[in-house]
Amino acid sequence: MAGTYEFPSDLLAGQEELHQVRAELLALLKRLPWSVEPLDGFQDDNGWRKVERPASPGWTPDEQAEVEKLRRRERELAVFVTCHRFWTEVTAQDKVDARMHLKHAHERPDPTEETSGASEAPGTP
Repeated sequence: MAGTYEFPSDLLAGQEELHQVRAELLALLKRLPWSVEPLDGFQDDNGWRKVERPASPGWTPDEQAEVEKLRRRERELAVFVTCHRFWTEVTAQDKVDARMHLKHAHERPDPTEETSGASEAPGTP
């Protein structure tokens, strides 16, 4: 069975939402200050590399709530995907391969979609 898997639509949808939630959480965390609580900045050049952080105003209650909401949804989806009934049908030696295929299923084009005009170069009339 290695290589080709018939994933149920709810499992594919769960994995896709998990990708989206993780991307949204990562983008949010990159925008937020480095510390949840307000802290003074610091500089340390005594270690093997220099570490510097500006003062952090901390996160607002709304920002904290948004991070918690995304983390909670991420956990729910991770449990849904990893505990899905589909995995009982996959042999132990194929589970890692199947999981990798599921993680990258959104990258492969849907074979049912029409590919007319796909060979034309962009911008060609």
